[in-house]
Amino acid sequence: MNDDTLTQGRKSELKAQETGVDQADQMIPLILDLDDTLLRTDTLYESLLACLKKNPLNIFLVVRWLLMGRAALKNRLGAASDLSVEDLPFNEDVVVLAKKAAANGRRVIIATAADESIARQVANRMDMPVEVRASNGITNLKGRTKAEALKNEFPDGYDYAGDSRADLPVWKSARKAILVGPSSGTKKRAIAAGNVAEVLPRPSIAKAMVKAMRLHQWLKNSLIFIPAVLSGKIFDVTVWPGLALTFLALGLVASATYIINDAWDIRDDRRHWSKRKRPLASGNLPILIGLAAVPVGLVAGFALALIVNLHVALVLGIYLVLTLAYSLRLKRLMIHDALVLASLFTIRLAIGTVAVQAVPSSWLFVFSMFFFLSLALAKRHTEIARVIQRGDTEINGRGYRPEDLPLVLSAGISAGIAAVVIMVLYISEDAFRRSFSGDVEWLWGFPPLIFILVTRIWSVCQRGELDDDPVVFAVKDTQCRLVLVFAGICFLFAWFGMPL
Repeated sequence: MNDDTLTQGRKSELKAQETGVDQADQMIPLILDLDDTLLRTDTLYESLLACLKKNPLNIFLVVRWLLMGRAALKNRLGAASDLSVEDLPFNEDVVVLAKKAAANGRRVIIATAADESIARQVANRMDMPVEVRASNGITNLKGRTKAEALKNEFPDGYDYAGDSRADLPVWKSARKAILVGPSSGTKKRAIAAGNVAEVLPRPSIAKAMVKAMRLHQWLKNSLIFIPAVLSGKIFDVTVWPGLALTFLALGLVASATYIINDAWDIRDDRRHWSKRKRPLASGNLPILIGLAAVPVGLVAGFALALIVNLHVALVLGIYLVLTLAYSLRLKRLMIHDALVLASLFTIRLAIGTVAVQAVPSSWLFVFSMFFFLSLALAKRHTEIARVIQRGDTEINGRGYRPEDLPLVLSAGISAGIAAVVIMVLYISEDAFRRSFSGDVEWLWGFPPLIFILVTRIWSVCQRGELDDDPVVFAVKDTQCRLVLVFAGICFLFAWFGMPL
């Protein structure tokens, strides 16, 4: 043994004494699983989504690769999907464990069933030396196969951090087992082995699912009640059960489409200042669980719609098709995306119309298109302005560029003014024929109130103070709520014939 070796050994001994780490512990490597452990997501499903987004027809290739075995599937997906690992969310608790182990002189190794190409990219993102053991297209390094490989390579023992039932044999052969967000059943079985050193919890999946459903967005579905109000059928208690079922049906279908949208746009969302916190993008909601909830929501929603009547189900089907078209393609087309969003609001009115079998109002639908087009463009204006403020030149997942900001501003304000004009024409030409008692003069309060509402939203938008969703802003903002209250008073006075 030469002097250099003795010196190095003395340095390791002194470092161990300083950090309070036993020298024997320094020889035990820390092994980390990758999917749902070091990362808050599963790279297999990430690769699958990336592959299908690249070309939906790749689904046929995926089926063929699956028949070749899971190791081959992972290897082919890794090559075909061009998965970008730069934005994949790390589990910070596990990263802390890894950094602590590396600081104490221990080897840190990623041992995963994911393909080796992906595992090495993740290892390169970490600012520490990290080794990789992974599936290679032939061997699927999972479960007992992983346990045997690690026992043979590290006969003196290892500590292992994993998350699932497949990790049970690996934990069993490890010196210390570290459980990362395990299910209750997996946790119970792992603890029975008697070597569990630490359990790292994960955020509640149930809470993440509720957040992914965006229940606060169901407020938009209140538009289905407007046709019942305008037709006077809201006073008929027999239509209330149907309206309630319609509201719930639309909410379930809308929530299912939100999850589809979030899964499809998961990469772009992770690069967005606020959308990166969404459950799928952040990894708080596993992709597989999120996608499994989609058919449940769709089936339940359409079943409830059919209970009301066939027409509700048919219009709801149009809503679903248009929403999917928006999520998969139309949202990337400049101006078209805003028109689609306005159409989705208007379809909500159509669903409410067929739910109570009211006479359709062309004035209502045209007003809705222009009013909500203005709000949709306000949302786009905010996104473009934020990108400019950050010094970027690209709006991820959208067809807009920074230089489009003046066009969006002028188009949005013009659409809002058009909504005011349409309201004036409705009051002048058609309001007296409707179900009002004749004192439609109260309705003249609507044009200035709508003008105030539109200008309030756009002024806040111009100041950079508007949140991503102007509809949510309008509900929360005190001035907007006062406008809505006064509009409601004007409507009630006109409806009941209150003398002006």
